Amino acid sequence: MKTLMGYIAGLLFGLGLGISGMTDPARVLGFLDLAGAWDPTLIFVLGGAVATSFIGYRRVLKRPGPLYGKAFQLPTRRDLDGRLIGGATLFGIGWGLSGYCPGPAFASIPGLTAPLAAMLVAMVVGWFIAKALPARG
Repeated sequence: MKTLMGYIAGLLFGLGLGISGMTDPARVLGFLDLAGAWDPTLIFVLGGAVATSFIGYRRVLKRPGPLYGKAFQLPTRRDLDGRLIGGATLFGIGWGLSGYCPGPAFASIPGLTAPLAAMLVAMVVGWFIAKALPARG
């Protein structure tokens, strides 16, 4: 049942990305183009996601446990280190250059283009590099 719920959650996420236009890298790049033809529509997508998460987490975490799992899996670390900051920086640079972050990139695979393929290859290479680096304390 846990796998089925994960599949349904991923399907809903992918549909939301597609309906909101987040799989279109031009929309993301237009949002980041503050000095040019700025496209503010991404603010509404981000605002909806923040509002949904804010309300959802507060409601769900009042429960004694998840419906289809043994316990909630929440992060316990609160510190920042070079590995986290470096990874976040590389993520932001890649997102800004390509217009894709991992979710929309995977949702866009059916319409694979050369820039999308390059981004996916770079992302997979990054995963392998991250695995090769020493783990955080």
